[in-house]
This record gives sequence, structure tokens and C-alpha cells, in this order.
Amino acid sequence: MRLLTKSRFKLGLECPNKLYYTNKRDYANQKQEDPFLMALAEGGFQVEEYARMHHPGGIMIESDYNNYDYQGYHDQTQELLNQENVIIYEAAFLFEGLFIRADILEKRGNVIYLREIKAKSWGDNSFFVGVRGDIKAEWKPYLWDLAFQSYVVQKTLPSLKVVSSFVLADKNKKATVNGMNQMFRIKKGTDARADIQTLVTDLSSLGDFVLIEKEVSSEVSKILNGHFKQLVDKSFLECVELLSKNYKSNNFSSWAVDYSACKKCEFKTTSQDEKEGKRSGFNNCLKTMEAWGNVDFIKPNIFDIWDWRYDKLVSQKKFFKKQLTEDDVNLKSDSSRISRTERQWLQIVKDREDDLKFEVLQSELKKEIRSVKYPLHFIDFETATVALPFHEGRKPYETIAFQFSHHIMYEDGKVEHANEYINTEKGVFPNFDFLRNLKKALSGDRGSVFRYSSHENTVLNHIRKQLEDSTEVDKDELIEFILLITNQKDKSGKKVLHKGERDMVDLCKWVKDYYYNPLTKGSNSLKAYLPASINSSSYLQGKYSNPIGEINLSSLNFDTDKVWLKRVGGVFKDPYLELEPIHSEYADYDLDDLISSNEEIKDGGAALVAYAKLQYTDMEQFEVDAIKNALLRYCELDTLAMVMIFEHLQEISR
Repeated sequence: MRLLTKSRFKLGLECPNKLYYTNKRDYANQKQEDPFLMALAEGGFQVEEYARMHHPGGIMIESDYNNYDYQGYHDQTQELLNQENVIIYEAAFLFEGLFIRADILEKRGNVIYLREIKAKSWGDNSFFVGVRGDIKAEWKPYLWDLAFQSYVVQKTLPSLKVVSSFVLADKNKKATVNGMNQMFRIKKGTDARADIQTLVTDLSSLGDFVLIEKEVSSEVSKILNGHFKQLVDKSFLECVELLSKNYKSNNFSSWAVDYSACKKCEFKTTSQDEKEGKRSGFNNCLKTMEAWGNVDFIKPNIFDIWDWRYDKLVSQKKFFKKQLTEDDVNLKSDSSRISRTERQWLQIVKDREDDLKFEVLQSELKKEIRSVKYPLHFIDFETATVALPFHEGRKPYETIAFQFSHHIMYEDGKVEHANEYINTEKGVFPNFDFLRNLKKALSGDRGSVFRYSSHENTVLNHIRKQLEDSTEVDKDELIEFILLITNQKDKSGKKVLHKGERDMVDLCKWVKDYYYNPLTKGSNSLKAYLPASINSSSYLQGKYSNPIGEINLSSLNFDTDKVWLKRVGGVFKDPYLELEPIHSEYADYDLDDLISSNEEIKDGGAALVAYAKLQYTDMEQFEVDAIKNALLRYCELDTLAMVMIFEHLQEISR
């Protein structure tokens, strides 16, 4: 039975062609979601169960995912709705090829209350519709999802009124009890919707409600009535008709190529997919819609241009980098740095000429390097944000800093893995202990402190606000330390409100301002620049091809005979691929990609899922130890990677 479910409706709104590829085993899919991991990472299973407890007495429509019975679930729901008043969890509705399940559905007389639970935050600056009268981009997929649910329910129950609402995590509310997030646990390998272990039965023991219910019937009504459009200019009903018809008939929609949709398309093949004989939906679309031949897929195309914000190239049929001119990127130079458009143009020119040589603003980079003060400190944090707070007084989605690594580089070239910290103890709020250990690690001298990108600065500013509201006896001393090594900007991000005397140096900004390496394929991430730097640096190759015990490098997690660089097939292997995965069943890179789709989550997916596992699942001690040891090794490499990149920048600045 080919039914347009709400998840398929959402997928089709991204691009109707995707419906042709989804669930076909012969097509590769880089976004195959694992419900267990997503539930862990975003806290969705906790929020759902917590919300259900505030609507008690509901009846669950149980699922068997090995034998999914759409009609049976619909019939169970209809039977329950014969009652005057009833609450149903995972209510199911089937109407003319459309199928939905509702998180919490309540019938009171002739009114249906449709509640969609989202592990998404709501705060003072949150709103659904912007000043121009359009739905905000971040809420559009959620509101159209809820509109689809409301439509199917209303068509099934035409005599009843449907009231639609979101249930969200309220960032203005504080927990009034400790350990709320430990009250709901999930068993691995089970249906995350239903098989939740709730460790509390008395609602009062959970304290004040930290979620908020926001009715969106008005916004949903405007979607259903065609006020808002999707798929360029189609009304809701037109979208449903198009997607339902094509999915039911297994027809390719022949939807026009769109830059942003194609750039993010998950139906692309990796080398491993190609070895397994899987097909590329991305390739099929370009062959079908734009008559690309096999040779065209070898040519450098526009879909990987860094930070490209315009779709105009597609409308002009400029799909290949060789077709582009400086005017296409609106090239603007900057005498002191590599501008955004210069970086884009470098990527275009290097790719189309197959030029693998890096570019560097040598004198500007040299000036930055000469400005730092030894010994140099390189730090990296691992953090989490959870929907349900750990401690009394904490709010939903407050940052939790549970791990850091710290390398020191001395002026004579000695590199020391000096400190590390990790706290994954269940139900413990680690931030202040984390900060005390970081302060101790960095307070032995006045050397420059390096971070990679803005994450560490953001986390420390967040902890400062937590300290200001706390009763910690040493909070003034800790706040002073944070102010010393951080900066703070206004909401626009342009005006600096505060800059500490020892404000951290952003190594990523150095890279973006003064250095471009085509081996990164336009990415500026640490994990892209490490292998690119290694394969461009004779210095790094010569040094790190030797055991760490022989190169004046210490480690807290690796033996002295550890060798970081190994040549495979003419190139040096990415050191991250030398690590044992944090999760035996998933590659760390895959998890980073999997989790990155959730805008509430700001840090690496592999570490975040590991933290969630340690918090919310029951494991043997050997499993706990294995994950913690893997986290320590992973985070150590993050700061060593920063050291290596700095050494490479030193090398090329000379």
C-alpha cells in the first residue's frame, strides 16, 4: 500500500522528485535516520512521554513496525472515537491514500484537540509568522506537517471541529525539581514512540510544567485555505494532490532542478554505495531534467560552492564552474583578508583547473602568528543541550558542557596534552565543575588561548549567565575568568560589547581570512582542514609519521608508540579515521551528519549521542568505560588537530 504519510508529505515539499527515490533499496540515501539515535539526541522521546503525563488516561495505538497495519490502526482509532470524551496517543487516520499519526489527540464532545509534540524550543523571540506576513522558514515544515495532519483528521471526522496546537519546550520556564531528565528512559532496539520506561508515576514529583502549548489553528487554517504557498506557487490542496498522485502511482514528478534542494539532496552516492551497485537520485534528476551525460558528472559543478546564497545560476542554466565569471559571484576583494566572494572564486577556479595548490596571504598570516604569546593553549569542548533540564532552576535547552581537551604548545616546539575533563555521571549538572577545571588548566600563565570557531566562546558566555543566577560561593571568581578569555557581541554580531584581555584566538577565522586549501572542497571545518593540511605539509608529514614518544609530544590517552600519520595509496589517511568509533554500530562522521539536521543541536553528533546514551540508557560498566575512553581519545585529537593546523600555518607563513 503506497500511502502519503506526513513524513513523505514533508519530504515531497522539499522536492517532489524525492518521493520517487525514498524507500527504494536500489537508490542510495545519505539520511537514513535511526529513530533511536534521533530520539536520544534531541530528547524527543522524553518530551513526548512528559507531555503525555500531563494528558493522562490516554490510550496508545500500539505499532508493530515489522508488520505495519495502516487500516488496523485507523480502525482502532475510529472505535475509540465513538466515545464522547477520549484521549488517544498515536491516533491513526487513513483517508484516500493519506495517512497520519497524531502525538496526542483528545476528543471532547464535538471538538478534536490535535497536539503535535516537538522537542523544539519556544522563547521570547519566537514567532510563527514574520513581519512580512510569511511563515518563518524555521517553522514552515512543522506548520505544513501539522496542517497535513489537521486536513486528514478533518476529512475523516467532517462533523467535528479540529483545534491544532504545538507542545514545545519553554525556554522561559525553570525546572522546580532535580533529575527531571532521568525520569524517562528508552530501550535500545525498540519503538521509540511507545516503549518508554517512565520512572515516576506521580505527576507532582516532576514539579512545574516546563513545556508550553501554542495553538496554531489560525496559521493552519491559512495554509489549508491556500493563503500560504509551497513548491513555488502551489496551494496546500495542490501540493497534496501532486504528491499523493505521484507517490501512489510511483511516478517520477519531473520537478525542475532547484539549487538549494539539489545541493542538500540526500539521494547521492558515495564510493561505497557505487561499489554496492546503488543508484544516485541526484544523477537521475540531472540526466532526466537537464540532459546531463555521464561525462558531465565528472565536471566540477556549482552544487558544492561554499556559502552560495543564490539560485540564479540554475535559472541561467549555468551548472558547471567552467561557465562562471567573476560577475556571477559578485567578486569583491579585501586588501587585508580573503573575502567571502574571493573564497568562492578561489574554489571555482581551483576546481575547474584541477589545481590543488593552496593560497595564503603570507604577510597577514605572519603578523597574526607573531602577535600570539607563548605558551599556546588549544582547547575544545563537547557539549549537549537537553529539552528537559537536569537540575532545579535550569531551563530547557540550556547548554551542558561535559568535556574538554587541552593541549599546550611551547616556544621550543614541545607539545603537551596537558589536561582533559569529562563528566557523564547520570543526572549531574557539570558546568561549574567543568569551568573550575578549565580555569585551573589555563591559569598557570598568560599564554594565548586558541579555539576553532565560535563554539567555545558561546558556551562560556552561556555558563557565565548560569553563574550569575547561581549561589556558587566562587561565582565572582569564575565569572572574572570567563570575562578574561571571551568576547561578547550585540545581537547583530557586529558590535563588540566586551573583549577580554586574554580573549581566545579563533583559529578558524585565521583559516578563513588568510588561507584556502582546495583539498577541503570549500569546507572550513576542523575535520576538513586537518587532512587537507596534512596532505599539503611536508613538515607535518615528516613529524607525525613518527611515534609520538619520539617527536616531543605527550598524550593522556595514547601510548608513546602511537603514530598519527600513515600513507595509503599516495595520500596520508585522515587521523580521525584511525580512531575506534565512539559507537561501534555507527561511524562518527555519519552521526555528525545525522544529528546536524536538528537546529537545537549545536555540536558534534557522535559526542552528543554518546552523552545521551550514558545519560538515558542502561548499560554495563564495560560499555560505559568504552564510550568514555572513546570520547577522551576523540576530544584529544580535536585539540591536537588544532596544533597541527597551527604548525602548518607557521610553516607556510615563513
